[in-house]
Amino acid sequence: VIPPIFASALLMLPLTVIGFMGGNTAAGAAAAADTEMNGVLTWLAANFSSGTWVHIISYCVLVIFFSFFYTSIMFNPEETADNLRKYGGFIPGIRPGSNTAAYFDYVLTRLTMIGALYLTFVCVLPELLRRYYPEIPFYIGGTSLLIVVSVTMDTVTQVQSHLIAHQYEGMIRKSKLGGRKK
Repeated sequence: VIPPIFASALLMLPLTVIGFMGGNTAAGAAAAADTEMNGVLTWLAANFSSGTWVHIISYCVLVIFFSFFYTSIMFNPEETADNLRKYGGFIPGIRPGSNTAAYFDYVLTRLTMIGALYLTFVCVLPELLRRYYPEIPFYIGGTSLLIVVSVTMDTVTQVQSHLIAHQYEGMIRKSKLGGRKK
């Protein structure tokens, strides 16, 4: 969820600045005092508004970029390979140490690309639906969709864990594992 949030924030920054300069984006660009600056602001307002092709393509590129950036911050292949070696673990067919780190990096790059493309698809799909079907009221964005799905999955997992805990609790009460009674 973090890469689309960063991408949206970065794309909305110029429009927010234009809005502060004069109210809304189109009027804000027109109200700029300098004519050269006015042209730049008008171009930014026209091309980076939600639903334009420049906005959609920029959003796709930024989501993919931030996916790789965030993954590189959160997962360190060298550290993971060292921890695996310290605790006696290994990957069959791969030597411990730098070869394991290179393998982790290889797998991580491919998984990140698949995840980034999926994330881009989920986040851009509502934009495309709004662009091509404006008569359909579709107000939920891709990031909101991801948040709703992840919260729902987390809730289902927690409910399942509580149900399993209650099943075991009932089994323990019914059994005579309480020890000897004197």
